[in-house]
Amino acid sequence: MRKHIIAAIQSHAAAEYPKECCGLVLAVGRAQKYFPCRNIATEPNEEFLLDPEDYAAAEDLGEVIGIVHSHPDATSRPSSRDLAMCEATALPWHILSWPEGDLRTITPTGSTPLLKRPFVHGVQDCFAVVRDFYMRAMGIELPNYQRTDGWWESAENASLYEQHYKAAGFEQVDSPQRGDMIVMEVGRTAHPNHAGIYLGTNPTLPGEESAVFGPGPFVLHHLYGRPSEVIVYGGPWLQRTRLILRHKEAR
Repeated sequence: MRKHIIAAIQSHAAAEYPKECCGLVLAVGRAQKYFPCRNIATEPNEEFLLDPEDYAAAEDLGEVIGIVHSHPDATSRPSSRDLAMCEATALPWHILSWPEGDLRTITPTGSTPLLKRPFVHGVQDCFAVVRDFYMRAMGIELPNYQRTDGWWESAENASLYEQHYKAAGFEQVDSPQRGDMIVMEVGRTAHPNHAGIYLGTNPTLPGEESAVFGPGPFVLHHLYGRPSEVIVYGGPWLQRTRLILRHKEAR
């Protein structure tokens, strides 16, 4: 990274300390510049949320080629969310520890494993693993509905699965086959709020090495606060099932 951009990032981090600063690296013609943005997170000392109006203003000036934020009183080591968001944005992320001053860059790999991915709500969660499976296994791109914190405990969750599955190309079936979406009800809720992929007796995942999980049948899912995993589909999971959905293009 060019020296004048590093200096601008350091100056921004110092001005915002002890809050996290955030900004964008832009390509403006042949030149590059740092575009400082507002951090509108509820807890800016702990995380950042880049103001979308600032992002739009930056795009009017040039091409966004990197995302920047600081880690106050911490190392530049990326968090699980940093890694997940780097993949989601498909852009390099530059992380500055402050006041230490260490700058680290992480780059997207282009593919997050379906298995053992950390949970990051809205980015790497149960619906995300479903979307990624459909794209990798069948080439089907599902809509990416916005998920706000706590949706799974309120009536709002109905809009994600119960109200949207038909528009997303799914129809309800009575018995599952490999690739179907299993929609379940977990925790204290009156609506289905969790989903996984029915794998049948073959736990192999697209692009990943197969493993022995037991006799099956299996479901790939991603519970809140836990790594994504393949489980045996039976017992309480079968009892929690509320919908079995098959995509029209998967027939």
